[in-house]
Amino acid sequence: MTVHVVTDTTACLPPARAREAGVTVVPLHVTVAGRGTVQAREITPSEVAEILSRGKDRASTSRPSPGELVAAYRDAVARAGASAIVSVHLSGKVSGTVEAAELARDELAGEVEVEVVDSGVLGMAMGYAVCAGAQAAAAGASAGEVAAVVRRRAEASRTWFCVDTLEHLRRGGRIGLAQALLGSALAIKPLLTIRDGEVHPVEKVRTRAKAHARLVERAVEAVEEARAEGHEVQVAVLQLAAEETAVRLAGEVEGRTGLVPDLTELDPVVSVHAGPGTVGIVVAPVV
Repeated sequence: MTVHVVTDTTACLPPARAREAGVTVVPLHVTVAGRGTVQAREITPSEVAEILSRGKDRASTSRPSPGELVAAYRDAVARAGASAIVSVHLSGKVSGTVEAAELARDELAGEVEVEVVDSGVLGMAMGYAVCAGAQAAAAGASAGEVAAVVRRRAEASRTWFCVDTLEHLRRGGRIGLAQALLGSALAIKPLLTIRDGEVHPVEKVRTRAKAHARLVERAVEAVEEARAEGHEVQVAVLQLAAEETAVRLAGEVEGRTGLVPDLTELDPVVSVHAGPGTVGIVVAPVV
């Protein structure tokens, strides 16, 4: 059996890395007033950041259609000779992409085996899990085994991030339990995380500098915990319109752990909901 892994753009995998891993990436959609709806690969994160910074045009996002996923699955069969597909997507609690994948799977019943995985995460937490699944597939694992690898890596990962404003999360309806922070949002720079597929508040801090310091502290603690349990660790620093800050935080993590983090820009869809100035750190134990 040849298993092929499909994911979506919210995994934040750079194109070269996705190609190297042999992963198919299906784009979600971004809609901007005056520009219409485009695929996520037809607009850059920098463009999204500029649009949001101007504050004149609203931006929104939408899932890929079941038809787009069907096309991606059939292409994997024709191009990669896949006899089974593991389709990994961002949390179903913040997007309908998993549902679209399930509809596409049902349409192809009897044509190709498709296993849909709700990763419960997004960003490089999902990206690392997807690459681990693709590596298992290349080693001859079955679809069920590949899906198990993906789920295990995603569940073990930890993500923390801070945003300049909660407004973009609120507008997109992706704020989750961090909703309770809105009343004091101007006075704090909250540390947030993705847990159980949703945005959760972690800490309230007063300044951006303190929030960034706590990001590093949390990441270092998580790396040390994973190493104490005997695991290797991958780390990524994600950002939107905050490259200088991301480079600095990556340097601090490297200095304290010896690990060189992957520096990754948020994809356009995640960017719409996070907003300019967002920085985050993903710690992904190899389990």
